[in-house]
Amino acid sequence: MHAAAAIDLPDELELPLATGAPYWYWLGGRPSLDLVNTLRERWRRRVETLVTPADLGDWLVQAKLLSVPMDVPRPVLAEARELREAIDGAAEALLEGSTPAASAVRLIDRWLVHAGSRPALALDGGRPVLGERAPADSPRRALGTIALDAARMLGTEAERSRIRVCAADDCSARFYDRSPAGRRRWCSMRTCGNVAKARRHRARTAA
Repeated sequence: MHAAAAIDLPDELELPLATGAPYWYWLGGRPSLDLVNTLRERWRRRVETLVTPADLGDWLVQAKLLSVPMDVPRPVLAEARELREAIDGAAEALLEGSTPAASAVRLIDRWLVHAGSRPALALDGGRPVLGERAPADSPRRALGTIALDAARMLGTEAERSRIRVCAADDCSARFYDRSPAGRRRWCSMRTCGNVAKARRHRARTAA
């Protein structure tokens, strides 16, 4: 996975995209926020990068939530986008100090059933053995894992207090602040942080 800049969408981008794969980035710090960041430029053009079911399947593999690409039914793509917006809506509300919409909380909660324990019976050395299915055995279960990550983040005071939106005016990246002091401002110092530093330097020089 690459950590592409969160401000790298060209102005001449032809929309809608045929595929969003070149524009995924992994700066969220946890899978639920990486999913939220698949809608790029929330501050301007709202560029959809989960364009096709195949995009979602590939994204889940790159996010290490599926071990191999799997066919994703088109309705699951729509459901994944709904989950994404519910997570973002709840996170934004908490950042603003307001109460998340009950509908967003219910939607995330409905996905948790897919993250639960799933027993499996298989032959091992000629004998049936009861075990547990792998967490990455279907796109829906992978999305359930994302919902569980979101529920842990939103539902725990210590964790929800570290949800951030990049401070750059031209970036809408959401990220989880894992810095010891909890004062991180940028999705990445290598991208938005360096741009802000350069702007401050130019302003001081001009002054």
